[in-house]
Amino acid sequence: MRITVCLSDLGSDPWVAGLRAALPDAEVAAWAPGAAQADHAVVWAPPQAFLDEQPRLRGLFNIGAGVDALLKLRLPPEARIVRLDDAGMSVQMAEYVCHALIRHFREFDGYEADAREGRWGFRKPRRREDFGVGVMGLGALGERVAKAVAQFDFPVLGWSRTDRRVDGVRCFSGEAGFGEFLSATRVLVNLLPLTEATRGVIRRDTLCQLNGGRPGGYLINVARGAHLVESDLIPLLDSDQLAGATLDVFDQEPLDAAHPFWRHPKITVTPHASARTDRELSIAQIVGKIRAFERGEPVAGMVDMKRGY
Repeated sequence: MRITVCLSDLGSDPWVAGLRAALPDAEVAAWAPGAAQADHAVVWAPPQAFLDEQPRLRGLFNIGAGVDALLKLRLPPEARIVRLDDAGMSVQMAEYVCHALIRHFREFDGYEADAREGRWGFRKPRRREDFGVGVMGLGALGERVAKAVAQFDFPVLGWSRTDRRVDGVRCFSGEAGFGEFLSATRVLVNLLPLTEATRGVIRRDTLCQLNGGRPGGYLINVARGAHLVESDLIPLLDSDQLAGATLDVFDQEPLDAAHPFWRHPKITVTPHASARTDRELSIAQIVGKIRAFERGEPVAGMVDMKRGY
């Protein structure tokens, strides 16, 4: 069995070493143009040239949760995409979302501004029951985030394309439930996979439905930048329809230094840092998936090519 590692903009050597140690019976190497044909590939944002040279690939093991970049490419005819189930990302995502949520709810950004001015300020405590937190996307990451938020006694809602049930979360699904979900949500957390159906789902009319249409909605986007129609956001912030946004992902990354999101006082920007892949956990998970693949057993995380996740 031959395994090729192709990780654009990332160092392949530690991944090659880890896979060799875990799969001593396999031949593992980093990809270079003209490399030998492989049975499986461990990838992140591979170029089309790599896939064109590897028509024999059967398994494409993506080291991140999102596979939208792979689905844009022309894949080998027999290749199946397999994504990571978690690999340490869900707890990081829960930390990030809870931090952004609580920072907004407790108005810590206001206290930080007061501190810079040497001002001893006071803000009236807010009521948690007025801050419904809606999580779009209830996969492994979304479910972990929803359960973490519920520990702080916020009303938690969840929306997914198909029906899901999560303890402690009021769940909605499909187009029929989307409007009611948005209306009951004040803080919107996006964890949807990026597909043609979800591209641009966070736009003016969506955001204006938050909080029952009243001002005060807040956005936390940790999924993909293309979910958000960026040009719709700042006018809603400037008109006070939205109270603010925490954005970790953007349509173009890195975010251009001249982009207005950097300087807007109601936007917090982080550089796609909400959850990073843990290499050791990822290698262990990929090895288990490859062995199951080779034995002809079901493989968790196999992507449905029609649905896009």
